[in-house]
Amino acid sequence: MNIGIIIDCLSVAAGGIIGSLIKDKLPESFKTQLNKVLGLSSMGMGVAAIVLMEHMPAVIFALILGTSLGLLIHLGDQITKAAVGMNNLVNKGDNDAERSAMMVTATVLFCASGTGIYGALTAGMSGDPSILIAKSILDLFTAMIFACTLGKSVSLIAVPQFVILFALYLLAGVIVPLTNPSMINDFKACGGFIMLATGFRMVKLLDFPIADMIPAMVLVMPFSALWAKLF
Repeated sequence: MNIGIIIDCLSVAAGGIIGSLIKDKLPESFKTQLNKVLGLSSMGMGVAAIVLMEHMPAVIFALILGTSLGLLIHLGDQITKAAVGMNNLVNKGDNDAERSAMMVTATVLFCASGTGIYGALTAGMSGDPSILIAKSILDLFTAMIFACTLGKSVSLIAVPQFVILFALYLLAGVIVPLTNPSMINDFKACGGFIMLATGFRMVKLLDFPIADMIPAMVLVMPFSALWAKLF
């Protein structure tokens, strides 16, 4: 087991607990403004990843087709149900739409970010936990802010996060040898678009269907390889 996965998941669990303990001590204006800064941070990380893009048509096509697929199979609805279920385990009978949307945002941010996926694959191939450890620092504070609104339910996101990262860690030996640097950069760029969309959603500027965008992460590397081969 790679220490990076453990640290990253524990940071989400700890952040959720800490945030739930201090939420009543922080003024609402403080939580609102800090959430905007975290949204801006997500946008900045997204932009930093997008500039790595090498085959723009492949990435854009993956985003469009992947999101279309997500919408057709109602992936966002399924993730919303799972996120609401986790929230209800702690907050019984909580059906507030805004809180449910925030829980979905947190789940996608922690479980499906390009940095987390790439970090798990890197850890599986080389044993290097540095990417996941660096990510855990941001995850700790982000989980704290989400928990100031959602409470301890944020800590439960660490469970599916662990399952996803550990599965990628185990599959790294199969996936990574099939890739090349261009494919990895396009994969990061695709994750960057989703992080940018997540940031817009966190600051309540645009309500992107970020959960439905997740299939794009699966499609982007094959599309990148095909584009490089054909053109």
